[in-house]
Amino acid sequence: MSALQAIKRFRIRELGVTALPSTALVKQAPKSKLNPSSASSSRNKVPVASIENPFIPKLNPKTGRWAPPRYSLRRQALLVKKARESGTLALLPPGPKISVLEIAAASRHGIVPRPSFSEKSQSAAAPWTRPVEWTGEVKEKKVLGAEVGNRLYAGKKRMFKGHKWQRIAEKREKRRALLMRSMPKRVREFKQYYKRRRPNPLKPPRTAKNAKLPF
Repeated sequence: MSALQAIKRFRIRELGVTALPSTALVKQAPKSKLNPSSASSSRNKVPVASIENPFIPKLNPKTGRWAPPRYSLRRQALLVKKARESGTLALLPPGPKISVLEIAAASRHGIVPRPSFSEKSQSAAAPWTRPVEWTGEVKEKKVLGAEVGNRLYAGKKRMFKGHKWQRIAEKREKRRALLMRSMPKRVREFKQYYKRRRPNPLKPPRTAKNAKLPF
């Protein structure tokens, strides 16, 4: 199944009977209270269907319990992927996998023709591409660092602690440089100490209480 066909099936399934053109969705005022300008604007008005958002949970007012969304996160991600491929991102409702801002940006740059305000274009446009008002509040989770593209260390006081050898590497380098700076002198003093301690290597060494290595 192509990406565009999947989005079309989703829209037809959700719109149902409202996918067919109907003028009953637009509330028109009595003719006696309309002036010619308002009458012409009402004739050019595109009917907007109000449908519950299938991407978000729904609260049952009778039982007070939440019903899960009709589409799982996996199916939502798959629909968003197909909508990006076919350029029909503006036809999907907002949800956890797609924000309102993304849909608004896609509606301005989408390749699917949006219904215009003329009856001619309205009749020519596909019924499943009609504008829809998705009901329900979408609570977007604010992710720190998402706007700059770095979510790993956003909101943290320090970076990843790293391995222990990485944390003490700088301190060890300083100490090593300090020891290497005076190493010739230390080697010379050690050799002199060795000669004083064992003037004759064949004899057992004399023990010293404060003897220690120079490193």
